[in-house]
Amino acid sequence: MIFVTLGTLHFPFERLVRAVDSLPGEEEVVLQCRVTGHRPVRARHVRELPFDELVQSVRAARAVVCHAGVGSVLTALGNGRRPIVVPRLRRFGEAVDDHQLHFARRLAAAGVVVLVEEPSELAAALALEQQPAAPTAGGSALAADLRATLAELVAHSR
Repeated sequence: MIFVTLGTLHFPFERLVRAVDSLPGEEEVVLQCRVTGHRPVRARHVRELPFDELVQSVRAARAVVCHAGVGSVLTALGNGRRPIVVPRLRRFGEAVDDHQLHFARRLAAAGVVVLVEEPSELAAALALEQQPAAPTAGGSALAADLRATLAELVAHSR
């Protein structure tokens, strides 16, 4: 099963929802997405999931796809999955700024996530990511890097 979570933001993320709809094959896809104007046909769509059910879905999934929200990424990593992240972008009205892009690039450089900047490349990333798992080494260095990244993003937003 492929689990796709787009968090609890009130911004639509149509580019990713449409990419999910175009995934090949017959593998089950579950899409948690609060706001969408496009009704998914390829995935079973749920608007919201209680946190414990979201965690169960992450653990049961072969692959986890999410926006580059801190909560979604940390939930996947904390449950043994290396997520495929697709950052929301300001120019498409998916976020107020491009903080998710910067965050995702930093995590990808550390090897913690698989970054997909163009949703049209999602199928290829899923084909390559057969056994996603969170890295086990370097946790404290990663935590320090994340703190620095978040501080930098906050400073730039002011």
